Amino acid sequence: MNTKTHVVTVHRASLTGVEAISLRSEHVFPRHAHDHYGIGVMSEGAQKSWSVVGAVEAGKGDVIMVNPGEMHDGSPIQGPRAWHIVYFDPDLLSHELADDERGTDVVFNPVAHDQALAGKVTALLHAIQFSESHEAEESLLTCMLHILQQHRLSGSSKTNKSPPVARAIEWIEAEPDINQPLSALAAASDMSRFQLIRGFIRDVGTTPHAYRMQYRVRLARRHLLQGRPIAETAQLMGFADQSHLTRAFLRQFGVAPGRYLAAR
Repeated sequence: MNTKTHVVTVHRASLTGVEAISLRSEHVFPRHAHDHYGIGVMSEGAQKSWSVVGAVEAGKGDVIMVNPGEMHDGSPIQGPRAWHIVYFDPDLLSHELADDERGTDVVFNPVAHDQALAGKVTALLHAIQFSESHEAEESLLTCMLHILQQHRLSGSSKTNKSPPVARAIEWIEAEPDINQPLSALAAASDMSRFQLIRGFIRDVGTTPHAYRMQYRVRLARRHLLQGRPIAETAQLMGFADQSHLTRAFLRQFGVAPGRYLAAR
């Protein structure tokens, strides 16, 4: 039996609001979004992904970046790819840019072919694992500054959504634990089912059902970090049981919730 490679290491981080993860995987990540910024370095192989600017590819030595709420996915190109990535709370960036009007809408370029930045990100990964918090904080700010100066996009990471699709998203996010029939969601949005699916794929990049599932997982992650048990979180978020949440969490984040929490 041919088993696909998928090895994930969640590192302990010295900074609050920061996570560090290393992956070597052939896993295909479905379209989903994070609550955080992410900056990482590809250390092996290559991958293709959907991003805020459309389809992109990244190979060994490239810097990969993710924006909060940005719909993206990831697939390997000819074998396993490996990367190390740091996720950090958007508040860490907005706080630093509080007196800078440019900080109102910060969007990172999804891929950068930049050896200098790759070196800074590699140093950041080491610092948040092995150095004092003040050193790690300085390293993170150095990476932020470099990205803002060299790899910031001028557009918004939040694509303009049609009013009906925006209403559908509001309905989903208001009651993510409820499995509303597609017909009910379409009626509430003043669209047919076909129009709703077409509008979602066009404006969001995925279907209403897939969006609801990935949003549930993001909320589940928040509850787990607040100390809520996995089984209770699964019930709260509308999953059939704990194993259902575990499969969805693994599919989206690449690691099971138990392992994720143990490393945290």
